[in-house]
Amino acid sequence: VQLVESGGGLVQTGGSLRLSCVVSGGTFDRYVMGWFRQAPGKEREFVGGSGRNGDITLYGDFVKGRFTIARDNAKNTVYLQLNSLKPEDTAVYFCAAANNYFDMSRRGTADYWGQGTQVTVSS
Repeated sequence: VQLVESGGGLVQTGGSLRLSCVVSGGTFDRYVMGWFRQAPGKEREFVGGSGRNGDITLYGDFVKGRFTIARDNAKNTVYLQLNSLKPEDTAVYFCAAANNYFDMSRRGTADYWGQGTQVTVSS
C-alpha cells in the first residue's frame, strides 16, 4: 500500500491550503485514514482522522474548527483542508492508513504512512 501526499507549500498567516493523499495498492475503503504532523524538534501529533465511510471524523484539540478532513472513496483519496493557518502550524504533514481508529487517534499508530508534505506558514 502506497500513500502519496501533495498540496503543501508556503502560505501567509491566515491563509489556506488543501492537502491530498492518494492511496494505491490496497482497498481504500477498508482503512481508516488520518493526517498527522511533525514540526522540527517536536513529536508527531494527530491532526485528524476519517472513518471508512467518512462518517466519523476526529480532530486534535489544537485544530479548533480550522481544519477539515474528507475522503473520496471513489478516488482513493483523503483530503485535509487547512484554513486560518498560523506559524505554529508549520510542519511536515503525513497521511496515514490504519485498521484501528482508536489506535490511530489515541496512540498515533498506523499501518501505512506517506512520506509527508511540507507546510510552512509565514508570519
